[in-house]
Amino acid sequence: MTENTETKPPIVLIHGLWLTPRAWEHWIERYAGRGHQVSAPAWPGMEIEVEALRKNPDVMNGLGITEVVDFYEKIVREQARPPIIVGHSLGGLITQVLLGRGLGAAGVAIHPTPIKGVLRLPLSSLRSAFPVLSNPGNRSRTVALSARQFRYAFTNTLTPQESEAIYQRYHVPAPGRPLFQAAAANLQRHSATSVDVHNDTRAPLLLIAGGADHTVPATLVRQTYQRYRKSRAVTDYHEFARMPHFALGAPQWERVADHALHWAVRYITRHPSNNRGDTR
Repeated sequence: MTENTETKPPIVLIHGLWLTPRAWEHWIERYAGRGHQVSAPAWPGMEIEVEALRKNPDVMNGLGITEVVDFYEKIVREQARPPIIVGHSLGGLITQVLLGRGLGAAGVAIHPTPIKGVLRLPLSSLRSAFPVLSNPGNRSRTVALSARQFRYAFTNTLTPQESEAIYQRYHVPAPGRPLFQAAAANLQRHSATSVDVHNDTRAPLLLIAGGADHTVPATLVRQTYQRYRKSRAVTDYHEFARMPHFALGAPQWERVADHALHWAVRYITRHPSNNRGDTR
């Protein structure tokens, strides 16, 4: 390990549904080039390559949010020091749950799946989730998106050719259970999408929204931001105009990646107590 990676906070990247850690490939290279130790662990059962997951998606059958959160909690606790946690989509929800548990030095949730308590669901979100939620049997199965469905949900601002290239490079079937858990969150007393929004001692959190996101529109991210209004912990919001849901490889991805890192490092530097050893 170099001197830079010993002095700079490590980074843990958490992917969302219909993607794997491969979606972070540009971010990993960018952050590692700035001297950070970067890890992007796959969800349990998704450690194989994209092409293999497409051939054998059943390894993800029945995988739920709590199992994924607990898996990443163990990874975060095993870091040499509390990391910056960056999550996209459902990974953004997981990031918030982990921070609520007192983990991490800072967290960035990019286009995060709504937490429990966010009530209004736009039609575009319902359309994006329809391939899964339209069939109750999908709760225990994995479901692939067609190229057309993927473009609507992830890459709607890109050309058909650009979207197809991203689809072929990154898309995998996704377990249906997390979407059913998120859809029913406000009807359950104990939901897997519950976040301790009143934790005054958690690490700083940045919520990033995309102005053109169909899956998690900016209105949903702003609602999530409002859920934290009574917490004394730092919570910020930033919106990128014309950004679709696939913020990890869309034309603006460098701006998103740099903003996320600079924001997190700034708060860690200002509040070194966030690098607390009791989270390990």
